[in-house]
Amino acid sequence: MAMTLRLTDAETNALRQAAEREGTSMQEVVRKAVRQYVATWDSDRDAYLAGFVKKNKSLLDRLGQ
Repeated sequence: MAMTLRLTDAETNALRQAAEREGTSMQEVVRKAVRQYVATWDSDRDAYLAGFVKKNKSLLDRLGQ
């Protein structure tokens, strides 16, 4: 599926530099970033929620009464 990605000039320059460092295309750098984000999203969310529950245990216990 094709899509349009609108970036600022600074984002475009950073993306171009990253692609040059990796010796690949800007498209491949973006696709790699998307795959990495999707692969870690669930675990990042779960870790955040576990920390929130631990930090706010007493509040959550009171709310559950």
